Amino acid sequence: MGRFGTVAPEEGNAVTTPPIPHEIPDDLQQLLAELDAFIEAEIRPLEESDDNMRFFDHRREDARTDWDRGGLPNDDWEALLHKVKRMADAAGVYRYPFPAKYGGRDGSIYGMAVIREHLARRGLGLHNDLQNEHSIVGNNVALLLMIEYGTDAQKAEWIDDLAEGRRGFAFGITEPEHGSDATHMETTAVRDGDEWVINGEKTWNTGIHRAQYDLIFARTSGAAGDGDGITAFLVPTESPGFEVLEYLWTFNMPTDHAHIRLSDVRVPHGSILGGEGRGLQVVQHFFNENRIRQAASSLGAAQFCIDQSVEYAKRRKPFGKALASNQGIQFPLVELQTQCEMLRALIHKTAWLMDAHGAFSQSDKVSMCNYWANRLCCEAADRAMQVHGGLGYSRHTPFEHIYRHHRRYRITEGAEEIQMRRVAGYMFGFMSQQAPKGVAGVRG
Repeated sequence: MGRFGTVAPEEGNAVTTPPIPHEIPDDLQQLLAELDAFIEAEIRPLEESDDNMRFFDHRREDARTDWDRGGLPNDDWEALLHKVKRMADAAGVYRYPFPAKYGGRDGSIYGMAVIREHLARRGLGLHNDLQNEHSIVGNNVALLLMIEYGTDAQKAEWIDDLAEGRRGFAFGITEPEHGSDATHMETTAVRDGDEWVINGEKTWNTGIHRAQYDLIFARTSGAAGDGDGITAFLVPTESPGFEVLEYLWTFNMPTDHAHIRLSDVRVPHGSILGGEGRGLQVVQHFFNENRIRQAASSLGAAQFCIDQSVEYAKRRKPFGKALASNQGIQFPLVELQTQCEMLRALIHKTAWLMDAHGAFSQSDKVSMCNYWANRLCCEAADRAMQVHGGLGYSRHTPFEHIYRHHRRYRITEGAEEIQMRRVAGYMFGFMSQQAPKGVAGVRG
């Protein structure tokens, strides 16, 4: 059995799958305990040394941001995050979701959902910081894409470096005039012998300030609106004609989201990742896995806000009695807690079914989990601010940071309106639960 997947049938027996767990399985419970022990033994002491707490207390936004370089992430901040990832890799936990042949544990989608919620529920810290997808358990989409779609030559060149964090690539999908509908992108690539010539613009290129390559999606055939005919190219960011125009400042700083331009940029034919004309299908392969992980993280952050509010309401005693005795405090938190419990059940069920039947078998439920979790997190952070009063509004509590960061996920990873539209498509029969053409439907 692979990744909570289908059990191979014995002769004469029908294929079965294990029941959906109502409790977290023992092996995953042990892994969570292992992660907690690692955090307390190694990560927490590092966080509390050399004033590293400046990246998490009321100074966090200022400490993380290099205002003299246009708002980019501070070098010390990124060096610290890199160090933590290498510590987690040495401890044997960072590569949990990767295949065993690459040093991982063949982790399941269900396992990643449980882990992501668990780490986010612990609050801000070096163990997990969702502002830049940092975690002691890696969510290295670039590596997963390379393992799945890279040529033998590309794998030999890239996999070790991606796993070790020595280099990486950004994703150039969104364009200034085209966001949610990538099939109408205006960036083009034209073949010229053994090379391709790329022209166009991309925006929200996250991480381009350090990435040695940008995975540029460009139309190579077909017409606007076609899903086929878009190709993904690994483009060196030092290429002649590759230009970073600006870094877009956001609600939650620092920023590493760039607007870039490509003017007659030439790349070899061997730079194509995943096959000519199949770029969108390739990147869609991991959309559902990313979205369920993001939903779990937002759930964990929401639960953190609720947990903190409950504890504060118990000890805060204005007018001689605890805030917790007031229904005006209780009932909003009860509603949020109820939503968390229901969402957790749906996330666990959805992730388990994805492992059992393929990542694209539950696309409607993934969209439900994703848009609802991101909205819930914002509501929980806002309520936590209200419960904590003036302190909650200040940067001396983490709720404003959580709100500002998770607010973006109601737009990125597919805006909540797009997610709802997807659910409607399945409900009313306009869409089917299947993988995009050219993408395997089941991961085993």
